[in-house]
Amino acid sequence: MKAYILIEVEVGKASPVAEAVQKVEGVKSADTVTGPYDVVAAIEVADIDAVGTVVKQIHSIAGIGKTTTCMGVKYS
Repeated sequence: MKAYILIEVEVGKASPVAEAVQKVEGVKSADTVTGPYDVVAAIEVADIDAVGTVVKQIHSIAGIGKTTTCMGVKYS
């Protein structure tokens, strides 16, 4: 299962948050970006429960204000 986590962080915390997010198991990438979000993380895990586990770990990182999780889907 693939998901994207859009992360808003405290001012000046984008780089350290991205580095910390990258270390969470299941995270494939964590990039600082421009726009309404500061960091976007891509995760790949086995199932929906594992998505919740990763999000919970990300929420524990200092400097994160808010996250939005977008589940990956396939269209046929």
